[in-house]
Amino acid sequence: MEQDARYADAGVSPERGSGVDEPLDDVVLVNEQAIEKLTEGLISHYVPELQRSKQALQELTQNQAILLDTLEQEIAKLRECNSMIDLNSLFSEAKVYHSKLVNIRKEMITLHEKTSKLKKRALKLQQQRHKEVLEREQQRERELERERQLTAKPAKRT
Repeated sequence: MEQDARYADAGVSPERGSGVDEPLDDVVLVNEQAIEKLTEGLISHYVPELQRSKQALQELTQNQAILLDTLEQEIAKLRECNSMIDLNSLFSEAKVYHSKLVNIRKEMITLHEKTSKLKKRALKLQQQRHKEVLEREQQRERELERERQLTAKPAKRT
């Protein structure tokens, strides 16, 4: 029974071992204070390193957040540059279309001038033909009048 108490203090039961019959001399009973001191020693050995690791992870996380923000800003700048390129292409297209419009306007002005000249010329020709028709009409009337005058008239008897 005394052995069972020792096993109970060590957290091992005599019936449940590692599956192999262990000699009883290998089981060492450890005092509660010793366990406490060993635990404190183990913790004091690993805790500073774990705290340094924790701090390093926090710094890495902060740096990663900063890098993500910077990356997002760079992406925004790239998008802005792409939109500027799009705007530049739109402006160059606008310049091309503006020059086409200016050329069309010049052509329209030229065509308008030509049509105005043609209308004036047509009006002059029409007036000249009208004048010629009037002159022919007057000429014919004069010729008729002359013929009438040349035709013999019976003399009046007195």
